[in-house]
Amino acid sequence: MSRINSRSTATKVFIALGLTAIVLAAAVAVFLVLDSQRTVRAEAEHVTSAVAGAISADPGVVAALDSDDPTGALQPVAERIMVSSDVDFVTVMTVEGIRVTHAETENIGKPYVGTIPDAPRMLTEEYTGTLGPSVRTITPVFDGDEQRGWVSVGVTISSITETVAARLPIVIAWFLGLVVAGLIGALIARRATRRVTGDLEPVRVQDAVLAYESIRTLGEALRAQTHEHGNRMHTAIALMELGRTDEAIEVLAETSRQSQTLVDHAASGDGDPTVGALLLGKSAQAQERGVVWISDIIPNTPRSTLRAMDAITLLGNVIDNAIDAAAAGPEPRWVNVRLGPGTPSGVRFVVRDSGTGIPDELADRAFDFGVSTKPSDAGGRGVGLALVRSIVDQAGGQIQISGSPTTVLITLPEQAT
Repeated sequence: MSRINSRSTATKVFIALGLTAIVLAAAVAVFLVLDSQRTVRAEAEHVTSAVAGAISADPGVVAALDSDDPTGALQPVAERIMVSSDVDFVTVMTVEGIRVTHAETENIGKPYVGTIPDAPRMLTEEYTGTLGPSVRTITPVFDGDEQRGWVSVGVTISSITETVAARLPIVIAWFLGLVVAGLIGALIARRATRRVTGDLEPVRVQDAVLAYESIRTLGEALRAQTHEHGNRMHTAIALMELGRTDEAIEVLAETSRQSQTLVDHAASGDGDPTVGALLLGKSAQAQERGVVWISDIIPNTPRSTLRAMDAITLLGNVIDNAIDAAAAGPEPRWVNVRLGPGTPSGVRFVVRDSGTGIPDELADRAFDFGVSTKPSDAGGRGVGLALVRSIVDQAGGQIQISGSPTTVLITLPEQAT
């Protein structure tokens, strides 16, 4: 057995929860990075719009544009604004788009690289200009109703990236905090799981659950069978004491006839004695609940590949559900069990009942864990049929459920001879 397969259930729970915590923490970290990037970009758009609007509204800018040396008047102002406002460039230009100021003085006097709106209006965009890709806002400068120039303010994408990178330690701290919290939770879950399962492997835990289900199912069947046979024996003895020997014999004969087929199957060399014994007990359990038991056991039905414990859990749960449904349904109340060879091979097990059926909204999920048509306080609610599906899947069989009347069809591979 490999090292991975030999890990205990508690260890596998720890690994699963630990990996889940790491994945979720990574997802949160990615979200925080993307959100930070979006926030910084939005801040850049807001700052460039505000600064560009403030500069364009400054009367001194209009006066400087009309002066003989606009660059000499505006370049020092633009440099101070770039430092104080944490923007990468402030470009003042003429109406035609000729730069009067620039972050790189050698570009002064050259045409603006970017979008100049067709009409005088504010525009925010991402554009690759002289300083590389940037988020920039361009806005017109007016003297009354007359446009006298443009102002463009921008923040480069590299600056935005640096700002996001500066926030990464916070993201990493969140990531590590979530991972540590998740691992602590996984350790707690591991300890709680170990209290229940010890160092058992998952397959052994499943075997323990199946064993419990098998013992419970077989115990109920044997109890019902003992009770039913006890009642018939007491009745026969009472009739004999009253001198009504013929009627006593008839009671005992009826008991024998009802059980003979199941006994024959249990004793058959080809049949499965575990299944025969279980059906014998379930027939008594059905009669005890006022449900007519109808069984059709085809001779020479081969054994399935299921272990005795799995067979008891599988068949017992399906029959228990059928008896419960029939007992709670309208009269006549009956359960029909058919066991025979499959077509072209395998073992075919069919259970029908007279109950009200499974609601349409639950039909596709009847074998999922936690799904049940029984009251919410019913013991083991939504577990039995889930175990049935698990056993069938592991055996390589198939299971189908349909209504009118409710029918469960299970096909299993036959045991090799």
